[in-house]
Amino acid sequence: MLRWPYTFAVLVSVTIGATAVYYSQTLGVGLKDPEGFLGPAYIRLPMIALVIFAAGIVPQSIHRYGLRRVIPGMRTITRDEWNWHRLGHVATGMIAFYICYVSYRNLKSYLPILREDTLYDKQLLELDHFLFFGNNPAEVLHGMLGTSVMAQVLAVLYVLYLPVVPITVGAVLVLVRDYTVGAWYATAISLNWVLGTISYYILPTLGPAFYQPQSYYDLPENGASALQMSLLRGAFNFKEDPQGGSIFGIAGFASLHVSVVFTAALFLHYAGAAKWIRTVGWAYLGFTIMATLYLGWHYVADDVGGLLIGWAAVAIGAVVTGNARWQKRRRIDPGTPEEMAESPPTTPHSPAF
Repeated sequence: MLRWPYTFAVLVSVTIGATAVYYSQTLGVGLKDPEGFLGPAYIRLPMIALVIFAAGIVPQSIHRYGLRRVIPGMRTITRDEWNWHRLGHVATGMIAFYICYVSYRNLKSYLPILREDTLYDKQLLELDHFLFFGNNPAEVLHGMLGTSVMAQVLAVLYVLYLPVVPITVGAVLVLVRDYTVGAWYATAISLNWVLGTISYYILPTLGPAFYQPQSYYDLPENGASALQMSLLRGAFNFKEDPQGGSIFGIAGFASLHVSVVFTAALFLHYAGAAKWIRTVGWAYLGFTIMATLYLGWHYVADDVGGLLIGWAAVAIGAVVTGNARWQKRRRIDPGTPEEMAESPPTTPHSPAF
């Protein structure tokens, strides 16, 4: 079990899942499955995996067997390359990700109950003004970038995060043939939900747009502002009726938008993805950080905290799945027969980026 790359992810998902169940029972608030892109997560994730599977296998079949034999070719590729062992790893990664995400959303929803009205927005806002020489970072960015076209662009890029996260998890698990690499990414993303939940309880905040909304009145209506209003309605509904269908989804520190995108960019870098993919990842991280400040989702400290969580998630995920550099060097040069006996077996495939 210690050599299985998903051991740590399974333990983490069981722990945070049990924590969510415990507080649900203690507080008398039922667990909720948050809906999102393409419906509930238990439907969304398998659908994404199936679509990515088809997107990966159809071009292979056309290339190998031609248009006339696409269907038989797909059956042959599936039979030769997709055994129960590989399917089990993909399913385990998806389930661990799903449990951690749903538990995170529910534990985040319990913030106003467990932490009552303890908020640190005033302190983080003062820190922002100090770092920007007495100015609000959002107002500085509004002056530099304008409040029309850039508002719409950053809003689209920010909201794009919602489908991007499950899609990238599904893509890495399905398309990368080295299952330890898939386990690395699934573990790292799952750790974001766990570490992010802890950060919410350590330093509860609402975020600039909810604490000081007047700083964002000049922005036009956009996808991000619509999401903010939806979260605000959900927060009010949850406080009125915790047993209802709404979830409290407002929390600032740390920024999980930043942490998850940084995790993806850093993972792609270390896993050796194609240069253009790595470039897109780092560029998206830059726009995400800018959007958090421009649109009022987060303070500067939130983004710094997000970067730290993202780095920790990738580093821990690499070690527990056998993908750290020193572990790879040890597999290449195992040393003595005793050391070789203790080393985990090398996987037969390399990342297919």
